[in-house]
Amino acid sequence: MEIERKFVPPDRPERLDEFPSVRIRQGYLAIVEGEVEVRLRRTDDATVLTVKRGAGEVRREEEVELGEDQFRSLWPLTEGARVEKRRYSVPHEELTIEVDVFEGPLSGMLLAEVEFDSERASEAFRPPEWLGDEVTGDGRYANESPARRGAPKEAKR
Repeated sequence: MEIERKFVPPDRPERLDEFPSVRIRQGYLAIVEGEVEVRLRRTDDATVLTVKRGAGEVRREEEVELGEDQFRSLWPLTEGARVEKRRYSVPHEELTIEVDVFEGPLSGMLLAEVEFDSERASEAFRPPEWLGDEVTGDGRYANESPARRGAPKEAKR
């Protein structure tokens, strides 16, 4: 299970470039809004097929590592439903806040995610001010939505 909360930072966090980051390219093979998504993701060192089921804060997630040939053969099927971003890992207390800075057509969009080990830990989390508005469960901010429709107006900076 994935337990995650999402936020829209009002501005790019200060000193963000001081934290570890990875470039991510992801594309969506299948999307049934609010029910399931199937995506491909390439990072600096991995290619993965991910299936997520459900919507909101708690979802089922399964990942399968792909070989380079498998990724290359499936990637063209994601045409029209892709995102590119740099993900920064920002430590906060005992957690990690992942800040996504989008590139390409979504350039200027910022999203932050925090994953939790339990629903209780999620409920206890008090976000720092710089995280901005919480958008957990808002379909406009699920990555598949901007991949197909572009950034929500209030997310463009």
